[in-house]
Amino acid sequence: MDDKRIVPPLEGDERSVLAAFLQYHRETLAMKCAGLTPEQLKRRSVPPSSMSLLGLVRHMAEVERIWFRIRLSGEDIPLRWKRRPGDDIDFEVDAADPDEAFAAWNEECARSRDIVAAAESLDVTGRDGDWSFSLRWILAHLIEEYARHNGHADLLRESIDGSTGE
Repeated sequence: MDDKRIVPPLEGDERSVLAAFLQYHRETLAMKCAGLTPEQLKRRSVPPSSMSLLGLVRHMAEVERIWFRIRLSGEDIPLRWKRRPGDDIDFEVDAADPDEAFAAWNEECARSRDIVAAAESLDVTGRDGDWSFSLRWILAHLIEEYARHNGHADLLRESIDGSTGE
């Protein structure tokens, strides 16, 4: 696997370090998916799991949309694939179009980066019902979400073609 990721800085202000770590994890997921056929991207892990690399891409597009656009920015937009947060429709990939999924994910990541860059501070908050979340918390949560799923992606990729790596 060709590793073109940009390593996060060892020093810097909090926003730039958090944003860089999040971007590093986005690049990791892209790297795990690079060079695979649509069939390989759709290959599921072990039953009964519905997890696949394409499902992870769709899931992370939805996660970016929910946390940055809907919860933090308060945009009144529909979910892309899910009927509601918590269902697993984003992992149903048999009829999914990989090009559409990657375009959606890239669009959501770009929009998220714009929202983070435009935020007055890491203390700005978004809402979900009675819950309030700071941008700082959301960035940390997204790093955690990507890190966990990148572990899954590593195992999925290894099972497809033997490729391993960080």
